[in-house]
Amino acid sequence: MDLRLQDIESLEEISQNERARTLFLRMAELQRAGQTSSFLVELAGDPEVDEDLKDSLAEIAQDADFLLALEEYVHRTRRVH
Repeated sequence: MDLRLQDIESLEEISQNERARTLFLRMAELQRAGQTSSFLVELAGDPEVDEDLKDSLAEIAQDADFLLALEEYVHRTRRVH
């Protein structure tokens, strides 16, 4: 896995934020199960989430490589901490 410093900093930031970590790990789980589309439909219909955030989350939810890297990072760093 070829991660740049910026990528590692992003992974670390997400892993340290419990709400973000939970959300992104759930997106990774949905991605692996092939159920990303259900998340995207639910996200699109949520009036409490602003459009910019919806766009960002939708992009991330469809980025299987990033979500896999995040899962691996979280699991490996939990063993270290």
